Amino acid sequence: MPATDLPLLIDAALEAGKIASRYSGPQAQRWDKPDGAGPVTEADLAVNAMLEQRLPAARPGYGWLSEETEDTAARLDRDRAFIIDPIDGTRSFAEGSRTWAHSLAVTDNGEVTAAVIYLPMRDLLYAASKGQGATLNGAPIHATKAEVLDQSELLAAKPNLAAHHWRAGQVPPFKRAYRPSLAYRMALVAEGRFDGMLTLRPSWEWDIAAGDLIVREAGGICTDRQGQPLRFNNEHPRLNGVVAAGEGLHTILAAQLNEDGPGIPV
Repeated sequence: MPATDLPLLIDAALEAGKIASRYSGPQAQRWDKPDGAGPVTEADLAVNAMLEQRLPAARPGYGWLSEETEDTAARLDRDRAFIIDPIDGTRSFAEGSRTWAHSLAVTDNGEVTAAVIYLPMRDLLYAASKGQGATLNGAPIHATKAEVLDQSELLAAKPNLAAHHWRAGQVPPFKRAYRPSLAYRMALVAEGRFDGMLTLRPSWEWDIAAGDLIVREAGGICTDRQGQPLRFNNEHPRLNGVVAAGEGLHTILAAQLNEDGPGIPV
């Protein structure tokens, strides 16, 4: 991995924030993607256009996977790839909320090696490079050392509390909170503001690639719902959910989950 990958991502994320911030909530034009794939705004497309021009030009040998670019098999022949979500939390962005993020990552043979999650409206820039730790606005961050599930606070959407996700149908009595951006949820775990997070449905790589490295470099553990390490730049770029927490809590949380999850449709 070139030593300049992380600064490259940081500079691109800062520019993305300038572009997205020119648009104003409900005033930004919005469309619904086909097949119920969710909304997209003119800001998503403008940010994506800038990133798709800037990042591959700086690293011509890297593949490209972005939520707002039609996927092709070309990236599968590249050892390294950019995995990008121009705006994670588009619904919140369109509503005028400040809780949306740019999520940028570089992978090397399936492993994330550089990552940035940037919330321009909150002036929060989370970053990590493999083996170098994780930071928030340049200061080191660390996941919590919580080890008691019923005293922990986890970020999770309500559907994750359905009984079929949990062993014997018993949902542990943890305190639940929520943020609309999946990338931001992972960053908050890395920061130690929450003890863990989980999403138990199939998840797109661009939502979670950056968060995976930031959590791990902050001393946490990040896996799929069955406890397997996350690997990226797959032919079908969806993973079997995400469970992220500090080391002790992750083991306890994973043990409570029903391993017979929904799986990844192919």
